[in-house]
Amino acid sequence: MAFPLLTLTAAVPAVGAVATAAVPAGRRTAAKWLALAFSLATLALAAVQLVRFDPGAKGPFQLTESHAWIADFGVRYELGVDGIAVVLIALAALLIPFIMLAGWHDADPQESGSSRWRPTQGFFALILMVEAMVVISFEATDVFLFYIFFEAMLIPMYFLIGGFGDGAAGNGDAGAAAQRSYAAVKFLLYNLVGGLIMLAAVIGLYAVTADQLGTGTFSLQEIVQARAAGKLDIATTTERALFLGFFFAFAVKAPLWPLHTWLPNAMGEATAPVAVLITAVVDKVGTFAMLRFCLQLFPEASKWATPVIVVLALISILYGALLAVGQRDIKRLVAYASISHFGFIVLGIFAMTSQGQSGATLYMVNHGVSTAALMLVAGFLISRRGSRLIADYGGVQKVAPVLAGTFLVGGLATLSLPGLAPFVSEFLVLVGTFSRYPAAGIVATLGIVLAALYVLVLYQRTMTGPVKEEVRGMPDLRARELAVVAPLIALLLFLGVYPKPVTEILDPAVKHTMSQVHQADPKPDVNDVEAAK
Repeated sequence: MAFPLLTLTAAVPAVGAVATAAVPAGRRTAAKWLALAFSLATLALAAVQLVRFDPGAKGPFQLTESHAWIADFGVRYELGVDGIAVVLIALAALLIPFIMLAGWHDADPQESGSSRWRPTQGFFALILMVEAMVVISFEATDVFLFYIFFEAMLIPMYFLIGGFGDGAAGNGDAGAAAQRSYAAVKFLLYNLVGGLIMLAAVIGLYAVTADQLGTGTFSLQEIVQARAAGKLDIATTTERALFLGFFFAFAVKAPLWPLHTWLPNAMGEATAPVAVLITAVVDKVGTFAMLRFCLQLFPEASKWATPVIVVLALISILYGALLAVGQRDIKRLVAYASISHFGFIVLGIFAMTSQGQSGATLYMVNHGVSTAALMLVAGFLISRRGSRLIADYGGVQKVAPVLAGTFLVGGLATLSLPGLAPFVSEFLVLVGTFSRYPAAGIVATLGIVLAALYVLVLYQRTMTGPVKEEVRGMPDLRARELAVVAPLIALLLFLGVYPKPVTEILDPAVKHTMSQVHQADPKPDVNDVEAAK
């Protein structure tokens, strides 16, 4: 039997979560280092996955594992990675150590001698547990196995938002606690409703396979192969209903307008590292699942729903950008900017072109890195001043130039400046959209203009101008904080000028997905080509 690399990659952070939680109350620093060690071990395993993955190999999945689990119901412990999954696993494994370092003191109790409550151990253990569930969600090729961890990750995220929220709310301890609780409950309810609707669709998919194949199955590969061989023919109405059940859950997680409203609350009330965990890691499961499950399981329904989804993506792009322009809260501004960026990702997926989907998958990676850079530097800024309000800052670049400079680079990446990583992915999304939906491409371009507006206005109001008295003694970035930000900025620069190492892995998986949906890139109009000459 082959070495279970995929299982081990998910198991290491899960074991690390248990070990970290078991560290005695008085040894909080030891718990932090232990959690960081497990996160680095997971990163090493993710790197091994990348090395062993062969982009030119035949077949949709590699490093596969398959074992009987609940045989009576056709549930298998079935794992496999394609190019998209292996890159997103690497992204998650890369960001978790930076998230931990950035939040090194976020969960330290005020009473250092307290032995009744161990928030430090709990905080780092919950982060590792989320990582384990995200990794196995990217690896799962059994629909039911994916569903279990897709839902289970809500539990540790609920406690990270509600129990370890931002202390800079400005409404006193009781008010801040109430806001954190509201944000955590809203996050949980939205995602639970989406998950319950998906569960109904999962059961419906099993019933269809049991009726036509004689034995019910949740295996993605078996279902896709049965459909290709003509053994499984899902009625049009049934396929569309099942598609909507899956898509609704993924659109909540993504988050796509109008199912997005939980995100600004969750990111606003969470600590900056947890906010990065939400939008740069957890939310990627939603867009990834659209590619892996919606398009491959329900190709005809995906094409049927495309016009509506394209419109929803355009609304997300413009709505998120417009609300970011008007924000007074730094973290909520980044949250609305992320809604706009996820709109670009969904637009690229459902443009149904190779350029659009390549751009969307690359955007998942680049958005994760750029949002992490911007939000973590914003968290360092907020922790110094004790306020999330933009109006409470001014002239920071004169007293903390390194902090201001890294904040600017993160902001420029967010607005997709050429030379930084998000530009390449956003350009591919727009090219892919223009080739099939020119009007949608034109509308989406407005999001770039608005992004420049909200990022540059944010920088101007916080970093330039007269130095406010409250920030006059603000320290610059410390060594630990530089260790967090510098590698992220270096990665933004590297992928901005040389994205080929990532696109070489992603593109074969995108071509496979396109073939499953029976879509080809639109050919240029001959008259347009002649006119251009």
